[in-house]
Amino acid sequence: MPVSLDSQVEAFLHELSDRGLPPLYRLSLEEARETYRELTVSDEFVDAVGSVTDRTVPGPAGEIPIRIYAPSGDGPFPPLVFYHGGGWILGDLETHDGLCRALTNATDCVVVAVDYRLAPEHRFPAALEDCYAATRWVANNRTAIDATTEGFATCGESAGGTLAAGVALLARDRDGPVIDHQTLLYPPTNYAFDTDSYEENAQGYFLTREDMKRFWRGYLRSELDGRHPYASPLRADLEGMPSSLVVTAGFDPVRDDGRAFADRLADAGVSARHLEYDEMIHGFLPMLDDPELDRAREAIDEVGAAVRGAIR
Repeated sequence: MPVSLDSQVEAFLHELSDRGLPPLYRLSLEEARETYRELTVSDEFVDAVGSVTDRTVPGPAGEIPIRIYAPSGDGPFPPLVFYHGGGWILGDLETHDGLCRALTNATDCVVVAVDYRLAPEHRFPAALEDCYAATRWVANNRTAIDATTEGFATCGESAGGTLAAGVALLARDRDGPVIDHQTLLYPPTNYAFDTDSYEENAQGYFLTREDMKRFWRGYLRSELDGRHPYASPLRADLEGMPSSLVVTAGFDPVRDDGRAFADRLADAGVSARHLEYDEMIHGFLPMLDDPELDRAREAIDEVGAAVRGAIR
């Protein structure tokens, strides 16, 4: 039977329509950033964690802000480095604070969120190099964040999933750090717009095909960058990648990117699990963090179980 859109998500989309919110690609960069922040930052529904600490770490072009979330209880805890979404041009530590808190509790990890440089002010590979530098810092400074010396995970949401896959490729190609597990939440993995999911979900489900075209244009320096495996990890040799969980959403233009990446990982001999929430839309985790959204909480619990099973 055809899959129907989740009723809670449908209500959310109707609310956006009633507000007359235009697609992100029609907004100026400043307007898009403010709209994205408005949709993702919630003071009402946030999970309590043991502690939250902001600091900076050295990066290739200066200090990189990070936010460290520690679970309640006595550490040390396994480390998990998180890369936020937003099409490489939107988002920051605040837009994904709710998701990072939920992941901290679900994984029982010390979660380190990376505030990488955004495009178009800083194009590929700036964000990727920031994420890699922060990941190396976490791996080499575990005692500073009360992290265990064994087990290391990464997680990226949307464009952050693309960055997470790129970080894993860099870690493999640059001899470290060792990443034991990665979670990729509905990641765009290829600079192309010709899949069935781009056609089926081109518009009407918040993220549109035109949004993705705008995001890629802002992120890449040229068309040539789009063919680089660190930007489009679906084009990479995936042998030696860490065990992976790839989460996709059914009503999502980049759904088939995630499906194909999970298949490519398995073909390369990587332990890879693909989990699809077929009635959900792109961005359903940080943008819809109300506890009433049952499937979002289920997905976070699934991620938590996968991470705990992989690195403990």
